Amino acid sequence: METVRQTIAKQVRALTGAGDGAIDLSRPPGDDGLFGPASVCWRVHGDFTSMMIGGTAALMLQMLHPLALAGVWDHSNFQRDMLGRLKRTAQFIAGTTYGATGEAERLIGRVRAIHDRVHGTLPDGTPYDANDPALLTWIHVVEVRMFLSGYLRYRNPALTAAEQDRYFAEYAEVARRLGATDVPTSRREIDRYLMDVRPQLRFDDRTRTVLHALLSQPAPNLAMRPFGDLTMRAAIDLLPPWARTMLRLRELPGEAPLVRAGARGVGRVLRWALNGRNAEAQARRA
Repeated sequence: METVRQTIAKQVRALTGAGDGAIDLSRPPGDDGLFGPASVCWRVHGDFTSMMIGGTAALMLQMLHPLALAGVWDHSNFQRDMLGRLKRTAQFIAGTTYGATGEAERLIGRVRAIHDRVHGTLPDGTPYDANDPALLTWIHVVEVRMFLSGYLRYRNPALTAAEQDRYFAEYAEVARRLGATDVPTSRREIDRYLMDVRPQLRFDDRTRTVLHALLSQPAPNLAMRPFGDLTMRAAIDLLPPWARTMLRLRELPGEAPLVRAGARGVGRVLRWALNGRNAEAQARRA
């Protein structure tokens, strides 16, 4: 019979696809991959709870950009596979962060091949293309901004300003390999970039539909439902206030402290359950 720890760990692995063969975290001697154990992104990307909260918040923020939303609207079954999108993102982040150089390049090449097929026009006739360097920069910036925000809130608020800047500078390498240009590489540049892009963002019927699909996505099983509900509330709380306002998402008075306390508690339980079996731990043993 499985212990409670084993059951929780099994559910987490099923949610992220860990161990299903989609990515290879082994590394040959002398190949530390794109970053290596001394990098900040190894630390930031190694905490499951903060990455899930940050990744969910990133999806919400990304959909405010009409060109990014169009690719999801026209080229995915988002209403049935939002969890699948999160799973694939988690695998891509893990593989490019902890895998060997060849594995990272393979995953990047696969995404570029998918992007080659994602293009079209908005209802107003504006063309979009997933290979658009500016659009790739938007997707990247939102992800790393939310990943780091989640890590600072739920794992290590003491990460120094210099380490935070180093994190943005490190993972910008993946964005550039995907085709992004003018990628911000510091907290100041990230904040300035988001301020500059805000006039391009909007909330419309498409945004409302995709957001509803995300918020109503069923948990993969009953055991994960409480975690899923709490992750969603924590992700909403993690968003910048201006993004919450644009997305018509409201927090009840006094809700934020309860959500944050609950998410921190869940984080401690999941770290206990995983007990060195997350992507970072596997990579360090490789």
